[in-house]
Parts: sequence; structure tokens; C-alpha cells
Amino acid sequence: MKKFKYWVIFPGYKHKGGLVTFQDITIDHLRAVFFPKDFYEKYQYLGSIPWKSEGDIFKMMEPLIIFMDYKAKPWWCPRWFLRLLHLFGSDNSLVRMRNLYLHNLHTKLTKGIFMWDWKTKWYDYDLRITISGDKQMQEIADMIEDFVYTKGLKKYMLEKINNSDLRDQLPPYPTYCEIVNLYNKIEEE
Repeated sequence: MKKFKYWVIFPGYKHKGGLVTFQDITIDHLRAVFFPKDFYEKYQYLGSIPWKSEGDIFKMMEPLIIFMDYKAKPWWCPRWFLRLLHLFGSDNSLVRMRNLYLHNLHTKLTKGIFMWDWKTKWYDYDLRITISGDKQMQEIADMIEDFVYTKGLKKYMLEKINNSDLRDQLPPYPTYCEIVNLYNKIEEE
């Protein structure tokens, strides 16, 4: 029990399993908790959110993150407290756990709402969003994924059509079906 006490109080204490190391908490981490300077630091307690506040993917995911914040944050709990729990409970990480009690308290207060991952897979327009949340949040994430895929695929097919001999057959404002039909003709040739 004495070794366990030292391991909890002093992360990095050598025990039988080897050295356990955690991130050192700096003044900058505490500043980000109490005085966030950008979107990423403000909503970091929700998990893996985009760290750049620019670009098409951020513009599309921003409403989802704000909605997740609306659903996750209790009305009586300040956001800085959730960021503090996330810092001391799990080192601002998705996988590490510094303190089980604080981590579980964070999860309980946020109702388990968390963004696990977002990435583009195979193509720039194939966005994948992995979240823990209710059905409404999942539907919003699915709509964003579908929109990004449809918009990106349409752009890709238009580029292929414009670089081919069939660009004269493209109407001024083509529908998605007309673009797909012309693209299929190009692929057949």
C-alpha cells in the first residue's frame, strides 16, 4: 500500500512494472486552462479537436464541436474546471490517465461526450469522425462526412472531366448525376 501511495503522489516513482512517466504540467498548461488563447485550447477537454482554426475541415467541424460543448458542459460547471479535470485526470491525452478519480469525474460531468479522432483517409475528401455522444451528435457527424465526401468527389470528377475531351458536353451548372455520367464515360474510354 505504501508503494501505491508514492506512485499516486509522485508519478514516475519506480515500481515493479518499470518507470511510469507522465507529462510535466507547466505554467503554459495552466494558462491554457484558465486563459485559453484559441479554439483548440478552449474546447480541448472534448478530445481530439482540430488544432488549426483555418481551412475547410475546421469550418465544417466547428458547429459539431460547439454543439458537443453545449451538450457536454453542465450549466453550473465552468469550462475552465472541465479543462482542469482533463489536464490533471488524463494529461490532456486520449490514452493516458494520470488520476483515475479525476478522469472519471470529467467523464461523468461531460456525460461521456468525447471526440476520439478525426482524419482524412485515402483522399483529402474522405473525412472520418469518431465521437462518443448521443444519436443527434452522430447524425451531425455523419452529415459532415457525407457533405465532405460528396463535395470532394464532385470536385475530383470535375477536374477529370475538364482535363478530357468531354469538357464540351458539360452544362454550365451541372447536376451531380450529369457529372457522374460524364465521369463514367471518361473511365470507360
